[in-house]
Formats: sequence, C-alpha cells, structure tokens
Amino acid sequence: MSASTRVHNFCAGPCTLPVSVLEEVRDELLDFDGTGMSIIEASHRAAAYDAVHMQALADFRSLAAVPDDFAVLFLQGGASLQFAQVPMNLLADGETAGYVNTGTWAKKALGDAKKVAPVYEAWSGADGSFSRMPSTDEIEVRDGSRYLHVTSNETIGGIRFPALPTVDVPLVTDMSSDFLSRPIDWDAHDLVYGGAQKNLGPAGLAVVVVRKDRLSTHGRDLTSYLDYATHESNDSMANTPPMFAIYVMGKVLSWMQAEGGLAAFEQRAAERASLLYGAIDGSDGWYTCPVDEASRSHMNIVFRLPDEDLEKRFVAEAAEAGMVNLKGHRSVGGIRASVYNALPVASVEALVDFMAGFRSSNS
Repeated sequence: MSASTRVHNFCAGPCTLPVSVLEEVRDELLDFDGTGMSIIEASHRAAAYDAVHMQALADFRSLAAVPDDFAVLFLQGGASLQFAQVPMNLLADGETAGYVNTGTWAKKALGDAKKVAPVYEAWSGADGSFSRMPSTDEIEVRDGSRYLHVTSNETIGGIRFPALPTVDVPLVTDMSSDFLSRPIDWDAHDLVYGGAQKNLGPAGLAVVVVRKDRLSTHGRDLTSYLDYATHESNDSMANTPPMFAIYVMGKVLSWMQAEGGLAAFEQRAAERASLLYGAIDGSDGWYTCPVDEASRSHMNIVFRLPDEDLEKRFVAEAAEAGMVNLKGHRSVGGIRASVYNALPVASVEALVDFMAGFRSSNS
C-alpha cells in the first residue's frame, strides 16, 4: 500500500503516525543500522539501542523545553498506571491533593488515587454532563494540598482546558491526549504525564516528567518499579523498557522538530479544529457539538447528527469513502474525529467535504 492509498484515520488512540516515520521503520525492520537485526530483536543493553534510547530522551527534553531540574522518564503501563503511581510518589503519609473531575479519565485518576491517599474532588462537571472545563475560581483547593491534578484534554468528552488553572499549589497534569500539541508551563508543574499513543507513537509507553526534588520524598516502602527514583537513576532502563515504542516515538520527535516544533503543531491543531468546528457551526444546526464552545477540544472533536440512525449511516459511508474510526465512544455515542499531531490537514478537509455532501443528501 502506498502513501496515496492510506485511509484518513481519525482514531482516538493509537494515533495516526507520519508516513515518513512509518517508511523509516519499514526500511529498518530487518536490519537496523547495520546490526543485521531489527531493533525489537536487539538487547536493550546493546550500544545500538542505547543510542536510540538516549537520543529519544534528549529529543523529548529539547522539543518540550523541559528544564534541567525535571527528570524525563519512559515507563510502561500507559497513563492508567500513573493514576496510582503519581500519588504514591508525590504524597507522603497523610498528605492530600485535589483532583478536578472533568470526565472519564479524570474520574479514573481520582478513583485510583483514592486507593493510595486521602485525595479529594476539587470540582466536578458531572452535573453538566462533563460538557465544559471549570474556571480557576470554581476549583476548591483545600489548605495543605500538595498538588492539584487536572486532565488537560478529555478524549471521550471532547473538552480541553484552553489554559490550565492558576492555583497556589503545583499542578500535576495528565496530558495524554494533547501531549506536545502546545507548550507546557513547567513553572506551574511538579509533574506532567501521558500515554504516547495519542500524539507521539505506538501504545505501550508512558512519559512522565517530574521535578527532581520531588523524588524520594514520599517516605513509602515502594516496590522498585513503582518508585520514580529507580527509573531516574537508571535513565529509564532499570528493566527492559518498551523498546519498539521508544524507538518509534524517537522518530516522531525528530520529525516534529524538523516540522517546526510545538509552536507549529499548536498552530496546526488550531487549524484542523477550526475547519471541523466551522463545518459543524455552519450547518444551521444539522450537526451539533454538545460541549461548551470555550472548552472545545483541539484534538477530539465530537458532534451529533439529528438522530442515531443517521449517525450510523454517517460512520459507515465515511468508512467507505476512506475515513475511518469516526464512531463516538460507546459511553456517549455520536461522532468523534480525533485529529492528533500527525494527521494531515488534508484529512480534515476530506472529512469536511464529506460532511457537506452527507448533509445535502440526508437533510
């Protein structure tokens, strides 16, 4: 299959990857860098992989402008493991933290954290069906809180913080579904984490960026893998890392640098989102977006049609036209177009054209 025959992939995760990266992976699959084997067959202690690993760490730090006083960790378990690992590492016995409940993923983070420490809900969007993000003055941060946990973008609900809350405690932010799609304010954070499979590479890898002076302050008797300090002191190679995911992500990071860095990808995200929301808002109510306009995601655009039968037909006919993975999450229904970093603007343009034709044929 050539690049010209690839589908327009709007999957919410794993993500579309740059064709140039896929071609590099293909070309190196049987023989990586003259080793006579693929990177996924090599030892993680071999010089060939060590170079890949260390370059990926350096490129992530450079691309995200991570300060020297933060550690960059490559971990397994995805973002879901971090729901428990974060409070294990940042909260000492009896310490608390606030959690902003903005939807499915924030709720999961809160639920797992409660099993580790006496954390609390600082705001909930449940009464409004998680259709918006809160303003800073709606968030109740209790005295003595160690951090405030937020989810920058809710993949299922299609909402995002246009700007993260400004509070008197450090932020911990799950950035899984908008990771490296816009600059990060490191001064406001103690920790940022996310799964790589939305914007940066294949599934199987989480990236955790944590302030170094927060390591080993929890006083807990953690198993070695669950302690961030283990990974920081071993450059994320205390055990066999997810080598293939790191290898591919490293290529994506290099591609992003060559394409202009985070400023360029923030602009691209805004352009893709603007095209889709423009088509929705310009349809005279035939397509509707169920989220607050100020909280609209730039990564996961959700919308509804006049009835569910039309939505099913929309998904099926779009797939026939080469636009796949547009069905909304089973918990909310509707349509969801995920437009991550590597998705070409041309894919969004194709979807917008399809939306116009489908409306014309069915209204």
